[in-house]
Amino acid sequence: MKIHSLLNTPVETIIFDLGGVILNIDYQLTIDAFNQLGIDNFGQLYTQASQEGVFDDFERGDIGEKAFLDYLTEHLPNHITEEQIIRAWNAMLLDWDMRKFELLNRLRPDYKTVLLSNTNSIHEQAFLYSLKQETGFSKLDNHFDRVFLSHQIRRRKPDTEAFQYVLDAIGTDAPNTLFIDDSIQHIEGAKKIGIQTYHITQKDEILQLFS
Repeated sequence: MKIHSLLNTPVETIIFDLGGVILNIDYQLTIDAFNQLGIDNFGQLYTQASQEGVFDDFERGDIGEKAFLDYLTEHLPNHITEEQIIRAWNAMLLDWDMRKFELLNRLRPDYKTVLLSNTNSIHEQAFLYSLKQETGFSKLDNHFDRVFLSHQIRRRKPDTEAFQYVLDAIGTDAPNTLFIDDSIQHIEGAKKIGIQTYHITQKDEILQLFS
């Protein structure tokens, strides 16, 4: 399987984002859920484009689940439970599309496929559970040669050190690598070190990129 002609980029490795590319997500659902719990300005604290430092810290693994949940608890009415907070935080995580896993499997004979995701331990538990329930697979390694999650590697996009960490770990040069993401700030971060990029702007666009 080859990359669609509109890219016109000879690459050996493809780095995929997770949410919005492989896993369907909707940030607004989490914003709405926290608004309903009592944080009226959650949309100012956390969005796809930017977020408060505590969210970055949690995604880099610099703070644990307790510190993260304590932070959110401080901004909520006293009667809100930890279970409600976790449910609201996970609301953005939607479903999996088997067509995307089939695409990844078709790509693997021709390309090294890699996942690089900004995520956190709470989301990881939730999406691995739904992955098992919906697809029967217990881990993402079934479909990628390597998986890099920000809270495990202690680095997050769009920081160039996150991309360089992945390139070094898999032994690939930036010009021979394509990065696919739905967040423009992450695309710009990859470009800074010479990685070729494709910005996803529509749902399921990944399915039309390859032929």
